[in-house]
Amino acid sequence: MPQNLTPVPSTQQSRSWPADKKSFSKTLPFEPGALLESKVMTVTASLSPEVLDRYEPVIGLEVHVQLLTNTKAFCGCANRFGGEPNTHICPTCLGLPGALPVLNKRAVEYAVLAATAINCEVREHSVFARKNYFYPDLTKGYQISQFDKPLAEHGWIDVPTRDGSGLSVTKRIGITRLHMEEDAGKSLHDGFPDSATKTYVDLNRCGTPLIEIVSEPDLRTPDEAYEYLTRLKEILLYTGVSDCNMEEGSLRCDANVSVRPRGQTKFGTKAEVKNVNSFRFIRSALEYEIERQVELIESGGRVAQETRLWNANEGRTYSMRSKEQAHDYRYFPEPDLPPLLVSGAWKAILAERMPELPEARRKRMIAEYQITMQDAQTLTATREYADQFETAAKQARSPRRVANLIQSELMGRLKAKGLDLEQSPVTLQGLVQAADLTESGELSSKQLKGLFDTAFENGEDFGPVYEREKPQQISDPAALEKLIQEVIAANPKQLEQYRAGKKTVAAFFVGQAMRLSKGQANPALLNELVTKHLDA
Repeated sequence: MPQNLTPVPSTQQSRSWPADKKSFSKTLPFEPGALLESKVMTVTASLSPEVLDRYEPVIGLEVHVQLLTNTKAFCGCANRFGGEPNTHICPTCLGLPGALPVLNKRAVEYAVLAATAINCEVREHSVFARKNYFYPDLTKGYQISQFDKPLAEHGWIDVPTRDGSGLSVTKRIGITRLHMEEDAGKSLHDGFPDSATKTYVDLNRCGTPLIEIVSEPDLRTPDEAYEYLTRLKEILLYTGVSDCNMEEGSLRCDANVSVRPRGQTKFGTKAEVKNVNSFRFIRSALEYEIERQVELIESGGRVAQETRLWNANEGRTYSMRSKEQAHDYRYFPEPDLPPLLVSGAWKAILAERMPELPEARRKRMIAEYQITMQDAQTLTATREYADQFETAAKQARSPRRVANLIQSELMGRLKAKGLDLEQSPVTLQGLVQAADLTESGELSSKQLKGLFDTAFENGEDFGPVYEREKPQQISDPAALEKLIQEVIAANPKQLEQYRAGKKTVAAFFVGQAMRLSKGQANPALLNELVTKHLDA
């Protein structure tokens, strides 16, 4: 058992401060298993596409993002994931009498950067408020958040989607607001021998600076929700305000989803889906929840307004708690914090720190390096990799060929090994070398593929493999002409087609000659000699 996690039986009614001030525990008013007790009809059957098509889903997302500051939102405690439980805490984190919050300036700067990056209007005057509710991992009994005067409003993100005819289009998803708040602690319901009867609390996360980004209910399909989250995460990573690590809880998403008959303007009853720790699972959870709600309506039932949990192992949602009655959080202005003022001059200074964002960078790189949109999307997946590519592109004879090699030689091999682009054994410097050798005709495509195969098998960069293997290339014109003559003699029909004006047949002769050379022919010289002999 971790030293600083103290269990309390779930039947205990009284509560006292532990002798060890770094140890905390809690009592739940229900058995842990009750969190997964289903309160509504279970749906297992699949609906026909015709039935589903009669309904329109309406989806809105609430995304919580932990900011990458060194210290917490309102105190000097370390803002780090992990560590011994209940060690990154202080009287301010816990809301002890006499402890006063002091706003972290860097957290404000990061929040303003994020808001600007998603096209929000940043308020000059915003107000912190107390959001009052009880939960055992919220020791203060309230959360410092923002209510009617958030930091930023009225933003948007453009996402790719398809219209009714299946054509690719861009859709603008509205962002209602971005506000600042602090995180709560973490309740640990499992992972301990006595988890069936006890719940543990780790308060290290208390006071971690957050931004909450609330979308408009503009999303209509799970795929649009996936694309929205992907673009949002990409933007946040480029700005550097968060690491967006979903496994560590740096980025968390709750989805609100309802369905309505197509053509109806009034929204249906929504359910909130929580406990989803990847974008892929969010898409799956929405697909399941849409079908569950449609089947419930079709069978004469009523969709309950509730919070539901996603179970990835079972591929379904379960009821967690009812939301038929709206929570009364009794918001009021935080008495220990003055209004937050973000002047125009301060916003201008922060705007100068804004990096080139992903979409703008893709457009520029397509124009500058003559690469495709697919290449640009791959290369700009992270800011770091895009920086590395642009550095390498300045050294390469053909930046476009470097981009082509990433798609043709890297991506498939990386996928087969379950690696990300940044984990490739072949670096961008290795790709530049490979691209230059191919561009100059010193390597054939077959030789290139063989070298990449060896590099991935051995976990080596391209350069050392090339220096060791140094595949021999046939660059003797006489030897190549002998191969070409043999191929022409064996294919009179294709020769007749070429001389009749079908010049594309030349590629056939090049391929046959390359096969005869076992991939060792100098491709540039071979192409030149094939054309010479065919035109003779």
